[in-house]
Amino acid sequence: MIRASSAILLAAVSLVATPLAAPAGAQEPYPTRPITIVVPFPPGGIADITARPLAPALERALKQPVVVSNKAGAAGAVGMQSAAIAKPDGYTLMVALVSISTIPEVDSLFGRAPAYTRDQFVGIARMNAEPSVITVRGDSPWKTVKDVVEDAKRRPGLIVHTSSGPYGASHVPFAMFLHAAGITMRHLPTTGCGPMMNALLGAHAEIVASVPTLVAPHLPTGKVRLLAHTGVGRLPAFPDVPSLKELGYDVEYYAWAGLVAPKGTPPHVLKVLGDAVRQAIKEPEVVAASQKLQTPIAYQDADEFNRWWRKDAETLAAVIKTIGKVESGK
Repeated sequence: MIRASSAILLAAVSLVATPLAAPAGAQEPYPTRPITIVVPFPPGGIADITARPLAPALERALKQPVVVSNKAGAAGAVGMQSAAIAKPDGYTLMVALVSISTIPEVDSLFGRAPAYTRDQFVGIARMNAEPSVITVRGDSPWKTVKDVVEDAKRRPGLIVHTSSGPYGASHVPFAMFLHAAGITMRHLPTTGCGPMMNALLGAHAEIVASVPTLVAPHLPTGKVRLLAHTGVGRLPAFPDVPSLKELGYDVEYYAWAGLVAPKGTPPHVLKVLGDAVRQAIKEPEVVAASQKLQTPIAYQDADEFNRWWRKDAETLAAVIKTIGKVESGK
C-alpha cells in the first residue's frame, strides 16, 4: 500500500511539474504583429509600384500593419539577400521580379559566390506578368520581324540593339530572340530604362525588347513601331501585334512580379498570406495601379506560381549561359 501510494504521489508531482505538451499540429496564430514587404529596388520602379498599393490592401485582409521597405543595391541583390536570410515566420516578405532568377546565374557565370539562391525563397503568389515587345523606331525600314531577320543575316553583327543593362529584363528576351532567329547584332547596354529608350529614339540603336509601359506613350505619335511580343497569343492592348511563337520563333518571356517569403515559412502562414493576396489583387487601388502600368494582373496561387517559376528559372539559366560573359559595349 505504501508503495502504491508513493507511486500515485510521484505521478501527481510529475504531472504538476511538467508543462502540458502542446497538441500535435498546434500552430502559432498569424499574424499578430506588423509585416514588412522588402522591395529590393529604389522607389518608383515596377516592384515598388506593385508593392505600394498591395500593402494597404493586405493590411485590410490581415488586420495588421504592412510596411514597404526599399532595400536597393547591386541591381536588387542586396535586398534579395536580406529577405533570403530573414527569419521564415511570415513577417518578412518580398516583392520579387524576374531578376530574382537571373542574378544568381550571372554571379555563377562570373565565378562569384551568389548573394542568394532562388531556392532560398518560396512563392506566395504571382501578381502580374507581361511579355516584352520587339520595338523599332517609326521611321525604321523594318515593318515585320522577317524584315529584321533578313537584314541581320545580310549584315551580321552590324545592327545595334540596346537594353537597360546586361542580363536585364530587356537584354535577356532580345538575346532569346537572336538565338531563336540564328542572327547576331551588336549590343548597346545602357544604365536604365530611360537611357535605353533615349538610345532608340535618338538613333543610337535600331531595335529593342521593352516592356509595353515604356513604349506605349510613343505609339500615338508614331515614334515607335511594334513588330512582335514574347508572350503567347495576342495581347488585348495590341491585338495586331503577333507573338514570336506565332511567327515561328521559340521564344517566351515575361517580366513578372510576385510575392515571396523565405524558405521554411510555415505552411499555414503561407496559406493565410496566399488568401490575403488573392483578396488584395481585387481591390480598386491594386487594379488601378496595374492599369496605370499597363501591366495586366496575371494571378497565380502558390502551387501554380512555384511550378511556373521553377520552369521559367530553368529557361532563364540556359539563356544566361548562352549569352555568356558580356563585356562593355557588346
